[in-house]
Amino acid sequence: MKKKQYKTSSPEETKEIAGQLAAQTRPGSVYALHGDLGAGKTVFASGFAHALGITEPVSSPTFTIVQEYPFGKGIFFHLDLYRIDSPDAALAFGIDEFLYAADGIALIEWPERIQGLFPPHTVYVDIRRGETEEERVITVEQPD
Repeated sequence: MKKKQYKTSSPEETKEIAGQLAAQTRPGSVYALHGDLGAGKTVFASGFAHALGITEPVSSPTFTIVQEYPFGKGIFFHLDLYRIDSPDAALAFGIDEFLYAADGIALIEWPERIQGLFPPHTVYVDIRRGETEEERVITVEQPD
């Protein structure tokens, strides 16, 4: 795994880092997005989607579990698994369709809820609060 760390000092900078990652990604990719409540996962997802060419607002799909956003090369799946309590519950609603969608890019908030189900090509992103209110430390681990 290749590990890279970024520090951002505003939501705009967090979106910019997400956009840089999105620009390098291709359909079939999966991103596991870790971070505490309010860490900036949805801000990251919004920047990621914008870089894919998605113009509509991206919000956290906490109550719907998944939001689908078509874009030029496929579909961006934004999943929020906060309300899922086990890998079995995720499999029951069809999580594997999103993890292995050849024409999709999946970005998953609260991925710890489905530990053990991720494909080997998953990119792990961890967002933590920094020393100031606006600062974030973003760690990205990508398969070699």
